[in-house]
Amino acid sequence: MTSTPNDRRSTTQLDELDLRLVELLRADGRMSNSQLAAALGVAPSTAHVRLRSLQERGVIDGFAASVDQARLGRTLQALVGVTLRHGSRQASITGFAETIRDLPEVLQVFFLGGVDDYIIHVAVPDSSALRRFVVENISANPGVASTRTSVVFDYHRNGVAASFR
Repeated sequence: MTSTPNDRRSTTQLDELDLRLVELLRADGRMSNSQLAAALGVAPSTAHVRLRSLQERGVIDGFAASVDQARLGRTLQALVGVTLRHGSRQASITGFAETIRDLPEVLQVFFLGGVDDYIIHVAVPDSSALRRFVVENISANPGVASTRTSVVFDYHRNGVAASFR
């Protein structure tokens, strides 16, 4: 079964060469086609065709830069757990996500099943900015029942996952 970019629930058959190509790009998304080909032991045209196929099948859906938030003056990162009010829940879920995801402090938004409805990963200059962000942008939202904030001391990222959309 193959997938299309719009059907992320389907799986795509990947052979050993495809899997190696994906791992190489996960480690260094800026590898040139000739570097990929050399690392894979294939012709550059083969590497190019395989990469294009992975993109067309939605296995690779983009390339992103890893940004050092501290160098942008955002030295404090936090995870904010958000629980929405029980009333008009569907409207709250949709409205909250649309409101929060485009704020410049927001790095990631996770919609969850469990205690929290959302976890928001943010980067801000300091603790005062974090408090202001939570109070003004999250707690002030009428659909929000409660928040829990945890400061991130350090983290390791194994990879970048595509959105479920």
